[in-house]
Amino acid sequence: MSLRLGDKAPNFQAHTSQGDIDFYEYTGDSWVVLFSHPADYTPVCTTELGRTASLKSEFDKRNVKVLALSVDPVEKHHGWISDINETQNVEVNFPIIGDEDRKIAEAYDMIHPNASLTATVRSLFIIAPDKTIKLIITYPASTGRNFVEILRVIDSLQLTANYSVATPADWKHGEDVVVVPAIKTEDIPAKFPKGYTEVKPYLRTTPQPDI
Repeated sequence: MSLRLGDKAPNFQAHTSQGDIDFYEYTGDSWVVLFSHPADYTPVCTTELGRTASLKSEFDKRNVKVLALSVDPVEKHHGWISDINETQNVEVNFPIIGDEDRKIAEAYDMIHPNASLTATVRSLFIIAPDKTIKLIITYPASTGRNFVEILRVIDSLQLTANYSVATPADWKHGEDVVVVPAIKTEDIPAKFPKGYTEVKPYLRTTPQPDI
C-alpha cells in the first residue's frame, strides 16, 4: 500500500556508508530528508548527493538529518562517494543506505513497475520528528532535484507546525504568510500582534510570526 501524507514513516534497520542504523533511533527528534537513487554511479544523482553535502550547514540549522538510499551494496557506495567528493568538490557527510534486498524501497513504495521492476524511482520524503510523513516528491530520472525548493518546504513545514498560518505561492523565509481560515478575523490581532492585511475575508496575510 502506498504511503500518504500524514502516515507514520516505517521504521527500518539498515547498513549504511556510516555503519548500521535503526532509522527511528538515528533520527531521534530531528526532521529527516530521506531520498532514493536508482543505483550508484548515476550522473544526476552524483550531482544531487554533492549538492546535499554542500548544504550541510543549511540542514543543520533546521535540525534536519539527511539519509540517501540506493539498492546497491554499501561496499559499492564507498567508491561512488569518492567520485562524488572528487567531482563535486565536497565531502559526503551523511549516510547512504545499501538496500540490496529492497525491503526499505518496498516499504516506502520506491519501486514503480512502470518505471522499473527493480530500481528505485527518485522519491524524496520529508519526515517530522513525530515520524509522520509531511512531503513526498517523486522525480523522473532525467531531472535533478531542486534543493532550494526542498529547503523552502522545510521552512514552511516547520513554521506552519507551530503557528496557525500557511505559506502562499513562491513564499520564501521572511515573507508574509497567510492566516488559516480557522482563525476568525477578530481574533487575528491577539494571535498575530505584528498586524495583518485583509485582502479578502478569506485571504488575510501577516508578517512571518517567528522572526
